[in-house]
Amino acid sequence: MQLKEALSYDDILLIPQYSDIVSRSEVDIGTQLGEYNRFELPIVSSPMDTITETEMAKAMNKAGGLAIIHRYNTIEAQATMVRTSLNMNGDRCAAAVGVTGDYFERAQELVKSGAKILCLDIAHGHHSLMRDALRILRREVGPDIHLMAGNVATLEGFVDLATWGANSVRVGIGGGSICSTRTQTGHGVPTLESVVAAKMGKSQGKFSDVAIIADGGIKNSGDIIKALACGANMVMIGSLLAGTDECPGEVIKTSEGKFKTYRGMASKDAQMAWRGKTASLEGISTVVPYRGPVHTALKNLERGIKSGLSYSGARSIKELQQKVRFIVQTASGQVESSTHILKR
Repeated sequence: MQLKEALSYDDILLIPQYSDIVSRSEVDIGTQLGEYNRFELPIVSSPMDTITETEMAKAMNKAGGLAIIHRYNTIEAQATMVRTSLNMNGDRCAAAVGVTGDYFERAQELVKSGAKILCLDIAHGHHSLMRDALRILRREVGPDIHLMAGNVATLEGFVDLATWGANSVRVGIGGGSICSTRTQTGHGVPTLESVVAAKMGKSQGKFSDVAIIADGGIKNSGDIIKALACGANMVMIGSLLAGTDECPGEVIKTSEGKFKTYRGMASKDAQMAWRGKTASLEGISTVVPYRGPVHTALKNLERGIKSGLSYSGARSIKELQQKVRFIVQTASGQVESSTHILKR
């Protein structure tokens, strides 16, 4: 048996190049998600019940990004969030559905309520249930509704979802900060490796318009830049937004400070809250420090992304992808790359 080496975000660096960019204002980090959907910030908020509801949708739209309203509620509750978000967000409302049970009725009601983007949201997207759901929805909702699907980890997964009708594909399995899929199942691929594989699929002519959404394992703006450089159109994040005002849930006050709940949707807590029972447990529930308005977190990420592009002398994501040069760093290099004074 021959094993392939796979790289994660920490394993690579982008080589600095000559730049004549004087100000971050010269850098355009806008991106395209389908023919009619341009976003000024290449960030998608994850469809989790502790991340994205109406308030996060409002904030993400204002920042130029995209929010996907989670599906862990009744059809009417989610549809109401969509309708409320439309009063705030114009036509940029996105919402998640599954691929079993009431997914078709849910999708119909969400589209009726104004959703223009549907996210087929399951942990293992390279599956016959995804194939069937994508084909049905593509046929029934028509070409004007953007279908985002995932998650997948391989070239074959990306190509199949694109073939089945996806306009964009969420790429990454088991990399989320509160995801335990890899330890529970032994399956997964480092997300950066998956993005590279999806880019290979996208380079095939008939899939050039299918967008890549890098999802999982992103810890900072540097990881976002690496994902974009490797071919992602946008990144999906949860933990980098967790604990902010716009996340659902109350602020928990303790003697140690203020916190908010953040949980994976495959955690015991989330499954019990959603359907009153548990299946495979592939996530955890925790609390994270309260962080104030999400605007601050998004502005910091925006500044980091723009600075990152400038280090490669790139004024756009497309130019970054054309100019980027990579190196693999050793474990010692990873230590040197971090703020390591406290490790001495």
